[in-house]
Formats: sequence, C-alpha cells, structure tokens
Amino acid sequence: MPARVISRDEYLLLAKVAEEAERYEDLVAQIKCLTQTYGALTIEERNLLSVAYKNITNSLRSSWRVVDSLEKLESARPSAQSRHHVSLIRRQRSRIEKELTDACKDIVKLLNDSLLATAKPGEETVFYYKLKGDYYRYLAEFAQQQERSRYSDLSLGAYKFAYKHALAMLEPTHPTRLGLALNFAVYYHDVRKSPERACHLGKHAFDEAVACLDDSSSMQVMRDSVMILQLLRDDLVIWSTEMQRDAGGK
Repeated sequence: MPARVISRDEYLLLAKVAEEAERYEDLVAQIKCLTQTYGALTIEERNLLSVAYKNITNSLRSSWRVVDSLEKLESARPSAQSRHHVSLIRRQRSRIEKELTDACKDIVKLLNDSLLATAKPGEETVFYYKLKGDYYRYLAEFAQQQERSRYSDLSLGAYKFAYKHALAMLEPTHPTRLGLALNFAVYYHDVRKSPERACHLGKHAFDEAVACLDDSSSMQVMRDSVMILQLLRDDLVIWSTEMQRDAGGK
C-alpha cells in the first residue's frame, strides 16, 4: 500500500509547530519537503523558511563573534599557556564556522536548485535574490581572504540583481524593497568597508520611501515599512558619524 501523500496544509501545520517550539532545523525540513512535493512556496511558507534560517544563522553568527573576540583577547597575552588556550579556542571557532557555512550554503542551494526557478517576477524574485545576497554576505563575514572575496562578489551580484528588479517592479515604500535596501547598504558598510556607498544607497531608499508614504497602503504594510525606515535611519546616523570622525582624523 503506497504511503499517503502529506497535504500542503499538514506540512504547513508541522512547520508552524516547529516554529513555535523553536525547532528551526525541523522547520527547514518541513518546508523542504513541501517544496519537493508542491513546488513554489506561498508568501506564508517562504516567510517561515526565512525565519528558520535567520534564527539558525543568527545564533551561530553571535557565537562566532563571541569566540572570535575571546581568541583575539587571549592572543594578546604573551605566554605559553595563552598560546595553548588560543589553539583550543580556534578549534571551537572552526566548528562554529563549519556549522555556519553549512547552513548558509544549504539555503543558497535551495534557492538555486528550486526556489529561484519558480519565482514570479516582482516581489517574490526580489525576496529570494535578497536572501541569496544575505547568506553570501554572512559567508563573507568570516571567510579567509580568497574565499571572502569570492563570497563578497557573489553577494554583490545577488543584491544588485535584486535591487535593479525592485526599482523596476516595486513601490519605494514596499517592505521587501526597503528591507533589501537596508541589507544592501549593510553589505557596503560591513563587507566592502564603504560607509560612503552605504549612506548613498540607504539615503536614496529612505528619501524615496518617505516622499511616497501615504494612507493608501494597508496598516500592516505601513507598520513594516515604518519599522524598516527607522532601522535605516538609525544606520544612516551611525555611518554618517563614522564618516565625519574619519574625515576629522585625516
């Protein structure tokens, strides 16, 4: 007797249960099964997928930053015991890097193998290419120089494609377009070390969105857009201050 095919609603229920239980690997597994069985994802399903990978990688990125800081602190101490401690800490950092690399490559593979091929023009395409840019950016954050350069270029290519598509297809106030602008600006600041480019891109997106804000959008869209605009404004203030400080030190 053939196994019963799990319905889309059942997969979605299991995914939501996994999210509530903070079992993000299980959530990823359910969405992958759903994709293999039913193809393209709905907005709710892809948002769940995004939440899962974001939680998995955010935890690992936070762990990596802590261990990296401890390694640098221990490296500054000139003793044989410190050198041994550094070696032990480095092993832990390598384990975290492998887990983080695997998670980032996993979602990029899912995007390349399945999701991008079925994405409709417009918001869905922007959403997926933004994700691709995000996870290549995370890889670039901790990779060694040669790999860092490669991941940086792959991230830039994905962000550029997404942003060009967003400018043509989405309103300036659309949350997906604003979220992309925010993350693309962060890329220029954190990966390319260019607060000037980050500010230029971020300010352009901010000014265009503010000029187009009106009461015609739904309350949820307005809330999402305003929240992203606040984050963008906060980053612009920080980056502008950095640029002024650097200019003053020259």
